[in-house]
Amino acid sequence: MQKIIPSLWFDKDAEEAMNFYVDVFNGAPYKKQESKIVSIKRYPEGVKEGPMAGMDGKVLTGIFELEGQRYMCLDGGPLFKFNEAVSFVINCEDQEEIDYFWENLSSVPESEQCGWCKDKFGFSWQIIPKNMGELLKTDKALQAMFKMHKINIKELEEA
Repeated sequence: MQKIIPSLWFDKDAEEAMNFYVDVFNGAPYKKQESKIVSIKRYPEGVKEGPMAGMDGKVLTGIFELEGQRYMCLDGGPLFKFNEAVSFVINCEDQEEIDYFWENLSSVPESEQCGWCKDKFGFSWQIIPKNMGELLKTDKALQAMFKMHKINIKELEEA
């Protein structure tokens, strides 16, 4: 069992997000483990007052796994929003895998920089090659990376 489980607070689309992430990771090249929704506990129906009012059927707690990594999520209303202070890193095997995740996760072009992107739920991802440290051994390669949105392995190797 995983000791630390990241928890994601969504306004009201936790179930949509879980399904989206599971589908993206299950369609990825080089998938090692099946991604899945483990469980969903829902808010009770008919609550008229208090913090659960109007949350009928929404996700009180959802557990899902991406490549064996467990996450928890909930629908908590608009009180908190995701920001770039927290992101998940996807270590990719090659350019094909980088392209796949970028195409499926990036939906806010103005937030793209140096391999970072933001998905349609506002969550940030770093989509990088697994050998990023080796690729950035020179100042020239580092400067090239600073100009990129999506990481281009060939351009970093040539820098």
